[in-house]
Parts: sequence; C-alpha cells; structure tokens
Amino acid sequence: MFAIMTIQAAIQYSIEQLKIIYAEGEAIAITKLVMENLTGFRSTDGYYEKEKIFSSEQVIRLNNILDRLLTHEPVQYVLNESWFYGFKFYVDRNVLIPRPETEELVEWIIADCKFPTDDLKILDIGTGSGCIPIILKKELSTAETWSCDISEAALKVAKKNAITNNTDINFLQLDFLDKQQWQQLHFFDLIVSNPPYIPEKDKEEMQANVLQYEPATALFVQDNDPLVFYKAIAEFGKTHLNKNGSIYLEIHENLGETILQLFGENGYITKLKKDMQGKDRMIKVKREKWRRVTDKSRIR
Repeated sequence: MFAIMTIQAAIQYSIEQLKIIYAEGEAIAITKLVMENLTGFRSTDGYYEKEKIFSSEQVIRLNNILDRLLTHEPVQYVLNESWFYGFKFYVDRNVLIPRPETEELVEWIIADCKFPTDDLKILDIGTGSGCIPIILKKELSTAETWSCDISEAALKVAKKNAITNNTDINFLQLDFLDKQQWQQLHFFDLIVSNPPYIPEKDKEEMQANVLQYEPATALFVQDNDPLVFYKAIAEFGKTHLNKNGSIYLEIHENLGETILQLFGENGYITKLKKDMQGKDRMIKVKREKWRRVTDKSRIR
C-alpha cells in the first residue's frame, strides 16, 4: 500500500495487517510502537493527529516494517529499539529483548541500595543489550560498574547503549563458565545476572518469534545441567563477593526451590521473590550462613 495516507489510516491499516497473525490487542500494541518510531513522537505527544499525512517515505517504511512483522520477527528487532526502565535501548538479533521481569529485578536491587554507593562495585554477568548495568549505573551513579559477556557482538550492542545513555561501564569479553577467566575479574559488592536458564526440552512450548529470532545461547541450557550458570555463580561468589555483598539473579519460574537449595548448600542466605505475575522469578543471596528466608511477597 503506497497511496497517500493519513496517520489514522496508517494506524488502521497496520492493525488490520497484523491481525492476520496476532490477536487484536497485540496488533494494536505493536502498531503503537511502529507509529512512535515512524513519527518520532510517543503516544502521549499526540501523534494520533488523524488527518496528518504520512510522507511517501513513511508509507514505504511502514510497508517494509509490516512485511518483516508478518514473518513473526519481533517488533523490537524490526525497529532496533526496546524500552527498559523508561529508557530506549538499541537491540538487534545478537541480544535478548529486555523483559519486564528483568526490569523488576533491577527495581529490587535499586530499592535495596539505601546507602552511599561511593565504594560500591557491581558486576553484571551476561550483559546482552547492557540494560541491567546501564540502569544500575544511572541510578547508582557513583558505583563502579563492570559487565561481561561471551559474545563480542552482544558487547558491541551493550557498549553502543552505554554511550547513548551516557554511562561509564567497564565491559569485558569472557566465558564465565571458564573458571580460568575469573582472574580477569575483581571483588564485588553486588553481582547480578540474568543467565541462560531455559532447558532445551522447553523449546517446543515457546513462541516462534523467540525461537526463530532471539539468540539461543542467551536463552537455553542443556537438559542435563539446567543450573550450570547458577552453580558457577555460587562458586564465583565464594572468592569474588565482598563480605556482606549480595547476588541478585533472574531464574526459571519452575526452578526456584532447586536454585535456593543450591545456594543454601553453598553457604548463602537465600531470598525468593515473585514477579508481578505471581511467578518465582528472582532470588537474592548473601554470603553469610544464616537461616534461609523465603519471601513470597510481590516486589511492589
């Protein structure tokens, strides 16, 4: 469709096209993101001026976007942008799309940091787009922030986002599962990670837009060792977590108790949190061997 279009007509056209493969509510939500990208205005800025005319370039771009969306490609990759904690991040197929659950994990960390952060040293393991360390650095600006990832391509995305968001972060490329490479890392007061944790067997239950487009190495672990990253982090914390330091982790909703047991057996206090959907999706652990606490409350 390359005819002259008003914004209102473009909105309706987009929704009708996307309804071919998406439910109406999702088609509307995706269209909102597309229109914000095409017009440069967020919905609160009034881009829904019904009679404003789209330029020919905007019409062509809209059709190109819709062609990609109709192959189930996530809108965030099509637009190369995703919102996280109120900030825009560049994303492509080398990194996971930031999720609301991860945003809740970051909110929990920030809420816990009620003390001066001048000497706070933070490590993010498996940075992806860099959304976790970037927001932590913006909110805890005096903290020294480090972040690592095995993927050179992912680190390029994270560094791009750090520059765009005016944050100073120390990025390292390393394979965290290779213990010999831990010598590149220092001691930290706060360790955070959203590691791969989905067993390979769960692939058949996942949506096509995730399986076909998001990086598998950032999502999946072998069925015979689904806790491989948590085991490594538990061991790493014994030698690289400062006294009274904390580790915050996103987890598989069905593995909460198992992961708590793992850290408990390694001498950590453990605390479990539910996300806004009522699922066990994050834990906090500390080095001291105290009584285990399981907090079933919601974050907010």
